[in-house]
Amino acid sequence: MLPSMFILLALSVVYVRFGSLPWIEAMFNGLKPVVIALVIVALQRVARRAVRGPIQGAVAVAAFAAMFFFAASLLVVMLAAIALGIVLTAVRPGLLHRPAKTGVEEDEQSYYIRHSSPATKPIPLLWPMMKLAAVVLLLWLLPFPLLYFLVGDFHFWRGLALFFTKTAFVTIGGSYTVIPYVAQVAVLKLHWLTKLQMLDGFALAETTPGPLIIVVAFVGFLAGYNQFHGSLWMGTLGLVATTFYTFLPCFFFVFAGAPLVERTQDNPMIGGVLELITAVVVGAILDLTLFLGKALIFPSGVVGLKQLNVISLSGVLLSLLLLHRFKLKVISLILLGIGFGSIRYFLGF
Repeated sequence: MLPSMFILLALSVVYVRFGSLPWIEAMFNGLKPVVIALVIVALQRVARRAVRGPIQGAVAVAAFAAMFFFAASLLVVMLAAIALGIVLTAVRPGLLHRPAKTGVEEDEQSYYIRHSSPATKPIPLLWPMMKLAAVVLLLWLLPFPLLYFLVGDFHFWRGLALFFTKTAFVTIGGSYTVIPYVAQVAVLKLHWLTKLQMLDGFALAETTPGPLIIVVAFVGFLAGYNQFHGSLWMGTLGLVATTFYTFLPCFFFVFAGAPLVERTQDNPMIGGVLELITAVVVGAILDLTLFLGKALIFPSGVVGLKQLNVISLSGVLLSLLLLHRFKLKVISLILLGIGFGSIRYFLGF
């Protein structure tokens, strides 16, 4: 996480200082179609795993419709999926989650801890979890006095901390669940950045060695940078605060949830709920694809043949072809996109 954060900090500084230069802007224009293609590939990969039956498919479609047509919050959609999973599992046990029974023993023989390992003695959960929650809460509150007394506009920093803490609770489905949520709220509600800047942040995050969720740090950087009238220091503080408040709850989930894994792995209700949450992720990624793709392919905001950006659409299709047919690596495709944008600039088209 930390190497990616520092790399993204350097790239963010370059972005806000030199991103308006024509040749730098052209490089990012070459990257944008690559980003849309990567999102589409992620959508296909997640959909193959998540849509295992008609119920999961219906949930994915309903989640997309709720977010795209009715601007429903991803948190609300997830809570609805959790409630549906609980009800369906109570009414029809085994309807949603069917754990694999064949091949498990053979596949896990080389592992030290495997499915057939003897059960360990249960450890107490309540008191350790209470202590852990107290420590995490203390760490979560610790920056607030510093932000209040040493930095201006405490209302902004409090809102940033609360938003990205809430964002951490959407990481159940992985990075591609977080990104649609952050993109929708940060762009449309908080106005911290534009759709195209979100695309640029996605491209920058793809070049770092860490998890893709680190793109939220770019959003935090631009939030602080724009809120304090182009201050790189405030942008840096926004990036660090965003990383802290996004990942701190995630670490809490890991340490608090680890003792529960063996106790819940065969629970049909938890398995069914997680499958429906994964189906919601499919709808969220599709929503993200259209949300960002529309800004790229129809830059005027009007959908029509006359407004269609043929070059951007061709870049998306070519990127998909290179990823699927020729199995091109992500970094190679990103470099190719940068090169294509540079060639367009120097050739003047």
